[in-house]
Amino acid sequence: MVKLELSKKPHYVCPKCGGELNYVEGQALHIDNGHVDMGVVIPRHECPHCGVYYQELLGSGYFDEFPLETADKRQEKPTAEAAPSAGSQTAEPASGRHIKSTGELQPMKLKADANGQCVCPRCGELMRLVDGEAVKIVDGRPDFENVKAHFVCDYCHSVFRRIAETDFFQWSEK
Repeated sequence: MVKLELSKKPHYVCPKCGGELNYVEGQALHIDNGHVDMGVVIPRHECPHCGVYYQELLGSGYFDEFPLETADKRQEKPTAEAAPSAGSQTAEPASGRHIKSTGELQPMKLKADANGQCVCPRCGELMRLVDGEAVKIVDGRPDFENVKAHFVCDYCHSVFRRIAETDFFQWSEK
């Protein structure tokens, strides 16, 4: 455990070499070999010179040190989400792009960019954010489908809806 010092900018400084640490935001939660990999969710401060990164322990101001190779391998390693299983049904469009089956998708954090778009976890194309709107009456019944904001992919026709009031989204049939 180490307490990192702030530079004048303010960025944290590597305790080994004195260089500035690069801040890397946490990534979406994913499953790795049947286990939830929480290491990628927590933001970290990387030192490319020393080959280490630091993650804060429970907001205490103290940081654990980890080898940077572990983080890189974790990102490059094919996960259960990327590799289709033998029993899963996947659709291969004419363009050759792999579309993951819905059973392979886990709840994940999605965030729209300035244009209201983000990358589709199912096919890799850009999804658009559909803002919530008022309840509509369809065939004499209330239609609550578009009341809450959600993401829609026009390429693979996937819809990702927010889970409760969190930043996590999950694939939805409609």
